[in-house]
Amino acid sequence: MSSMENPSKTSLQAKVFDFAVTELVRQNRDSFHPLWTIDSWAKFLIWTSLNCGLSAERDSLELFGDALGPALTRRMRALFFERVLEDLELKILADPAETHALLMPLIASQGITHEKVLKALDRVGLFDRVEPDQKDWQELDALIAIPWKISDSSF
Repeated sequence: MSSMENPSKTSLQAKVFDFAVTELVRQNRDSFHPLWTIDSWAKFLIWTSLNCGLSAERDSLELFGDALGPALTRRMRALFFERVLEDLELKILADPAETHALLMPLIASQGITHEKVLKALDRVGLFDRVEPDQKDWQELDALIAIPWKISDSSF
């Protein structure tokens, strides 16, 4: 194996860390209710902090947030509010801090149907949080943007 093919210890550690963080988020994100809310994200962060040995005191939580840093926090948050539905060939990005939930095909050349979108919204528990009236949906190239319900926009 050449040195070009042989990853460094540091790059392997980074890959293991990324894998561990990704799995931590994916395996636990559905445990914090109500789903698809800022509250669920905050509960996840508190739970993670406690499992890292910190207390629930404000100073400890702030220390945890600082230690994560903005790049890791953004990555974890994106994973937390993302779902991939292989059987429907859809990806959902639904961060309640954004104005719309986004649904896109996994394969860019594939189209996206409203029928698939409705199935996806129901399956992941988003149907009651977004505007169900399809006239409010925006079709943008290969994705559909669905606004949050007005009553849910203040998460």
